[in-house]
Amino acid sequence: MAKMLIGGELVDSASGQSQEVRNPATGEVVDKVPKGTAKDVEQAIGAAEKAFQEWSDTTPEDRGKMLTNACELIKQKSGEIAQALTKEQGKTLFEAGLEIHHLLHGLEFYAGLASKVRGSHVPLPQKGAYGMVVRQPIGVCGGIVPWNFPLTLMGTKLGPALAAGNTIIIKPASTTPLATLLCIEQIQKATYGEGKQQKTLPKGAVNVVTGPGGAVGEELLKNPRVRRIAFTGSTPVGRHVMEVAGREIKRVTLELGGSDPMIVMEDSNLDLAVKMADIGRFFNCGQMCLGVKRLFLQESIAEGFVGKLADILKGKTVGDGMSKETRMGPIHLDSQRKEIEEQVEDAKARGAKIVFGGERPKGGELDKGFFYLPTLITNVPDNARVSVEETFGPVLPVFTFKTLDEAIEKANSSIYGLGSSIWTRNLIHANKAIDKLQAGNVWVNSLHYGYDELPFGGVKASGLGREHGPEALDYYLEPKGVVIVNA
Repeated sequence: MAKMLIGGELVDSASGQSQEVRNPATGEVVDKVPKGTAKDVEQAIGAAEKAFQEWSDTTPEDRGKMLTNACELIKQKSGEIAQALTKEQGKTLFEAGLEIHHLLHGLEFYAGLASKVRGSHVPLPQKGAYGMVVRQPIGVCGGIVPWNFPLTLMGTKLGPALAAGNTIIIKPASTTPLATLLCIEQIQKATYGEGKQQKTLPKGAVNVVTGPGGAVGEELLKNPRVRRIAFTGSTPVGRHVMEVAGREIKRVTLELGGSDPMIVMEDSNLDLAVKMADIGRFFNCGQMCLGVKRLFLQESIAEGFVGKLADILKGKTVGDGMSKETRMGPIHLDSQRKEIEEQVEDAKARGAKIVFGGERPKGGELDKGFFYLPTLITNVPDNARVSVEETFGPVLPVFTFKTLDEAIEKANSSIYGLGSSIWTRNLIHANKAIDKLQAGNVWVNSLHYGYDELPFGGVKASGLGREHGPEALDYYLEPKGVVIVNA
């Protein structure tokens, strides 16, 4: 059985209880992990507070060296980590490899940024006085991570937290803790410094407490000794996180759901747009907060575009992510699959047309897992659930428009505002979309992808605050105003 990591030690839960981790492709038990409690979180907080004294005093350059060495150690275990990720989450081995690559790129980015934090000098009106702004680490942080991209979304919290000099407690999703534990074990071994001065990351600087959100997550939110919460997950849960953490005046960032529009103009590179619509919607079985969730096609190209996309979907092999032939794995949870089925049935009842998919694949090993065919829907009314809700799975509704203004109006009708894209060769159209789309990110002729170099986050019901980019460090540093008088 796997163990939690608290204070640099692999431990069981204080309750002695465990929970199973199952493979969504086969239903088989992959491993067991401790079922953490509030008491375990208390122990992790104590360890993190103790480690903070040493880690916050570590030079920024050494923090960067530690993160760089951590990346090397993770690379050495990348094959084992990828297999664990595929077995617990369901994604293909290819997708698992890409996720590890993204994790490493992010950690390396913050390794380089650790020594680049700057304050400022401020002239003051008082004679013989001047001011400074210094930026200091906050303290103990909590990172609550979902199951769809457990490694990259862990890294977007851990990287800037450690680079800034904070300590952190990671709460992985109950269903995907294994690859996270393997990664953190390697990070715990990372070194910095030279020769006899070489050190490892202080015990307790990074902790992982596995278990249910109602116990582990709630304690992170309620405990006043946790100064900062970074949460990625659904909008309803995000509202709860903000409400509970707000009682303790914690600094909170929320990266929540999305219903990202992809607008394709008739003057675009259509072959490229078709390819990217496929990847943007059906990568990771469509379980992406920033995935393409609504496809808007200019009327003149709609029929041909849908036909080409349907042909790609017909050739997509659905199956166990451990197989090299598989191009799309299972939905992670059976409850999630049932929710998607209800959303598709609602669209059909309202007159939508299923171009391809709309059902579970049948036969053999497929009957054991939570599989669902990649699904393409046209003639979708604006009040259908797939139009107004986040569909967290391999379902893509298609809408048509005459003018760009009409497309932007429809795109902005959603309560969400995470990502968006426009596909056009017309610079005027591109600039209008950049200006008018209500989203935290706009991609022009590009796949919806969270680059580590750019801030990432949403507006409206898609959350608040930013991860990625230098901007993420702002949420892990406390600015302090200083006045110095020559006396």
